[in-house]
Amino acid sequence: MATEDKYQFQWWALGQVGARPADQKKGADRGIDGRLFFHDDESGKSKQIIFSVKAGGVTVSQIRDLVGVLDREKAEIGVFICFEEPTKPMLREAAEAGFYKSSDGTTYAKVQILSIQQILDGKQPEYPLHRRDATFKKAPKSRPAAEENLKLPLGDE
Repeated sequence: MATEDKYQFQWWALGQVGARPADQKKGADRGIDGRLFFHDDESGKSKQIIFSVKAGGVTVSQIRDLVGVLDREKAEIGVFICFEEPTKPMLREAAEAGFYKSSDGTTYAKVQILSIQQILDGKQPEYPLHRRDATFKKAPKSRPAAEENLKLPLGDE
């Protein structure tokens, strides 16, 4: 699939990690193949992970490009998904990008590289788990009084 249709491969790879394609149209993507949003504090502000997917040969300059896209888009984390295994210079460049620190103090690599083999083996991007209470205030629980419950008519009533 990677060699026959790079877009189908890209969409498949994004689906494997729970990301949405950035744009369904083929063409210039400005370095963004997919996005995933998360919340890790009570501000209600969505934070984003940007994905770049490469089916062919990979180089360290692609990691540098992803770092530039993260800066431009003000994204918290970037994930580079590649068919081939990353090179040592790529891993070094990703490590030099630093970390994202979540509101609970946990740190996550700002640039993460995942090979398709790692994804097939079950590895996923690392980012703060979604907080259910981060976006919406909880509605108060209410239970109608017993006399307010609807009564069903029985027989001739």
